[in-house]
Amino acid sequence: MSGARDYQGVAVACPVTVPYARRSDKPAHWFIGSALRALLDASGLEKDAIDGLAVSSFSLGSDTTIALTEHFDMSPRWIEWLPTGGASGVMALRRAARAVQDGDANIVACIAGDTAGSASFSSLVKDFSRFSSAAVYPYGAGGPNGVFALITDNYMRRFGAERADFGRIAVAQRTNARGNPNALLGAKPLSIDDYLAAPPIAEPLHLFDCVLPCAGAEAFLVMSDERARALGLKHARIRGTIERHNAFFEDPLAERGGWAMDRDALYAQADLGPDAVDCLQTYDDYPVIVAMQIEDLGFCGKGEAPAFLRTHDLTVEGDFPHNSCGGQLSCGQAGAAGGFLPVVEALRQVTRQPLGRQVPGARIALASGYGMVTYDRCLASGAMLLEGMA
Repeated sequence: MSGARDYQGVAVACPVTVPYARRSDKPAHWFIGSALRALLDASGLEKDAIDGLAVSSFSLGSDTTIALTEHFDMSPRWIEWLPTGGASGVMALRRAARAVQDGDANIVACIAGDTAGSASFSSLVKDFSRFSSAAVYPYGAGGPNGVFALITDNYMRRFGAERADFGRIAVAQRTNARGNPNALLGAKPLSIDDYLAAPPIAEPLHLFDCVLPCAGAEAFLVMSDERARALGLKHARIRGTIERHNAFFEDPLAERGGWAMDRDALYAQADLGPDAVDCLQTYDDYPVIVAMQIEDLGFCGKGEAPAFLRTHDLTVEGDFPHNSCGGQLSCGQAGAAGGFLPVVEALRQVTRQPLGRQVPGARIALASGYGMVTYDRCLASGAMLLEGMA
């Protein structure tokens, strides 16, 4: 990663969210198509101007990006399929940016979307991976709760974290969700006492440690900064990105992610340090993963997140604004769109286009992702730094 080519001349624009719904009888195709329509409306572009398409979804069935081109009457010259969940937003942006730089596409629509029917989540859990179908689902332990309970329990024992430390994350994000019309739980206050009194799900995880599955979509456009200026679009530039898969596979149980391998390269590429970040947008399927990202992205040392959380305010007006829209823990987890949410929210904040509350003076945002849960960890991680140019 050292000495990686920069992203000069690339712009990221048009943050789009298709409103989340707890349940929907519409297919994932509808949510992705609605996001595409919203991108065209936001940019003023005609559909044939979009000559690149990157898609992530868990509920398209046997369809992938190539099938969507037929559904949407598109003929792009560059496509990407990213079934990588929580890391998909960063990965889509990285690949789309290189496609624009290399002339393989002029304007790329990056979209993630999923539905949430009565049977879709159980089907996803059953067939998510070989691990799911063969190792845990037949024994009644399908889904990520068991894996992240194991990771959380290990982290608490290893580093002395308490449930209240994780509660500070959930409570701050619920506060941030106030006023965000897309946050399914934004109108429901959450106190630390509520968090601690919540019923157990898979010890040590309790109700408010777990995201709410839902339907929805997130999207953005990648193009040249020259094109973004010509279209009059508020946009951001990419200061740096990293991506790593199957990091630290020798660790008996996940205590760190790929960010720890590559964060120095991220900051070197950006010519910035952690102290320059105005807001952090992490993938937050469970609070322990937020703690790991805070550490591995260099905001504190390994095992120091509990102390960090006790001394910092993670609300929009606080000294460490984190997941300013409420994150998945308060908005909901719209399938693969959850992996796009940190990127879209980072773009919203640095271009002054929030759905809810604006982080005061936000110019530099860091977004990170973590996806594809297997036996005892996730396999994909990534992060990016965006600078607003509005």
